[in-house]
Amino acid sequence: MDDATAQFVAWVRGAAPYIHAFRGRTFVVGFGGEVAAGKRAQSLAYDCNLLAALGIRLVLVHGARPQIDAELARRGLEPRFHHGLRVTDADALECVKSAMAVTRFEVEALLSQGLPNTPMAGSYIRVTGGNFITARPVGVVDGVDYQYTGAVRKIIAEEINADLDQQNVVLITPLGVSPAGEIFNLAMEEVAEAVAVALKAEKLIYLCDAPGLLGEDGQLVESVTADEAQGKLETGEGLTEDLHLFLPCAIRAVKKGVARCHLIDHDLDGGLLLEFFTHAGVGTVVSRDPLFRLREATVEDVAALVALISPMEADGTLVRRGRELLEQEIERFTVVEHDGVLVGCAALYPFSEDNAAELACLAVTPEYRRAGLGDQLLKRIERRARVQRLERLFVLTTRTAHWFRERGFSEIGPEALPRQKRELYNFQRRSKVFVKPL
Repeated sequence: MDDATAQFVAWVRGAAPYIHAFRGRTFVVGFGGEVAAGKRAQSLAYDCNLLAALGIRLVLVHGARPQIDAELARRGLEPRFHHGLRVTDADALECVKSAMAVTRFEVEALLSQGLPNTPMAGSYIRVTGGNFITARPVGVVDGVDYQYTGAVRKIIAEEINADLDQQNVVLITPLGVSPAGEIFNLAMEEVAEAVAVALKAEKLIYLCDAPGLLGEDGQLVESVTADEAQGKLETGEGLTEDLHLFLPCAIRAVKKGVARCHLIDHDLDGGLLLEFFTHAGVGTVVSRDPLFRLREATVEDVAALVALISPMEADGTLVRRGRELLEQEIERFTVVEHDGVLVGCAALYPFSEDNAAELACLAVTPEYRRAGLGDQLLKRIERRARVQRLERLFVLTTRTAHWFRERGFSEIGPEALPRQKRELYNFQRRSKVFVKPL
């Protein structure tokens, strides 16, 4: 098997846990009119087709701001905005309706492809829509009458769910109707937020004009809590035009129950696939609580543990453990999850007669070894050992001696191990022994 083939097989196997986790879940994807008319629109349609084929319940919310501006210009009208929100008078509303209709049909056409030799060959996506949004007028703000600019009053979630139950992709145009029959122009990002909240969506995704949130060093911030994102919003540092609009919606959505909100670069080809089916992802994830979660392992984790430690057993970093042994000793393991996927583990083996314990099977997937998970697992194991009133923690290692030295461990000889462990010491493996007082 050549390297390219091996990488492909590894990628598909690595994506499998995410495919299983997301099947039957609801994703809401919001994107602006520049995406619908841009060079990545074709690729976006391919990727949405694949998500739907994998059993993901997909709702798409499109915008049309550049198309509306173009229609206004064609009619000799000037666009008006206040606090980033379009002021929609009667003439502008006609432009909005025209631009929204054309954009919607273009998106539907992209989703309806099925040509041979394309990713959508042999597929058929049923795209549906409807009067799912009840709207109200924004009214007068700071003395400015927004007229036919509206806000979401209600999302008819049961009707959207009925369409999703029929394996349809729901495409929503950000127009709403009041009980009096008036039509209102709505902000795409607010409609996407309201739909995600009403559907209790697993994910709300915004395709934006940036890789995601950037830190002070200019590097991508891979994940933030809603509170941390609020701090970034208040400072405004490094926020693009889209992020100023989308980030408040992302914060509100996760606080109202949406599991995750993702900010992904709309110019990145395959961004949806890279974000959802690779360990590292490519955008910024906003969540109510931190994405990494440490907990004690259960028997349901055995299969994931086998997959995690097998590569390190194969290269000699870890001592080989069979599945049956893992099942018998599962209560000794602490695991760390990232967004529900197991990415690290460590085990504690106490030797009460010697007031000592062994830290064993400390492993973190390569994608997260710079995320400090090893330190978190070490602290958790140390805490468990202290609760059992043990006085020292030792570890046997062949590859990571420097890592343990940097964390307060000192090298000792095998003869200093607890008697029971000393009798099992493998002199062929010649592991170095380190100890740390607790």
